[in-house]
Amino acid sequence: MTTSVSPARRAAPAYAVPPAALLAGLLLGVLTNLAQGLLPGNWNQIANSGAIWSVAAFAAGAVLARRVSVPLAAVAGLCAEVGLVAGYYGYAEFGRDGMGSLAAPLVWLAMALVAGPLFGAAGAWWRRGTTVVRRVTGLAAMAGVFGMEGAHYALVLHYAPQAWGCFLALLLVPLAARSHRERALTLAASVPLAAVAYLVVDQAVLGTLLG
Repeated sequence: MTTSVSPARRAAPAYAVPPAALLAGLLLGVLTNLAQGLLPGNWNQIANSGAIWSVAAFAAGAVLARRVSVPLAAVAGLCAEVGLVAGYYGYAEFGRDGMGSLAAPLVWLAMALVAGPLFGAAGAWWRRGTTVVRRVTGLAAMAGVFGMEGAHYALVLHYAPQAWGCFLALLLVPLAARSHRERALTLAASVPLAAVAYLVVDQAVLGTLLG
């Protein structure tokens, strides 16, 4: 007697993952550029924020978690983030008035090369992690980046509604954990992660490179 493998759990061809993730990222990049022009007032900052873009890599890793290895999920996250940068600035260049200096695109591309694999792996860890540590770490990374974004809105830009929105996301993301215990651990881990990300990534790195 033979058994069949469920299509949902069949391994995805490795060669198909990067192009699909890249294409999805390109489309999302265009959409975030369009959304930035449609959202009112300071809310337009949300469309292309680092937290929102990180969700794309995290989602890519989570969606593929049961079908590919964690390293391949990290590659998918990388491709999604690179696609976002290319789609956003490509549309700015050819669909709007031009993207201006290459400084910002190059900085965000460099950030994508780091954040993409990290959040792709984080999504896979959350979705199929075999230990509590991996599941909590993956989800806390996603919650923490919203905390970092909230701190940036509150302390740098002084956009209170947007800051509270990001802090609310920090509280809501841990609800995706498997149990009450993991939710509590995720929330507890996300707060220090947010603080470190704000000081290191937002202030030290992006603050220096983007001024």
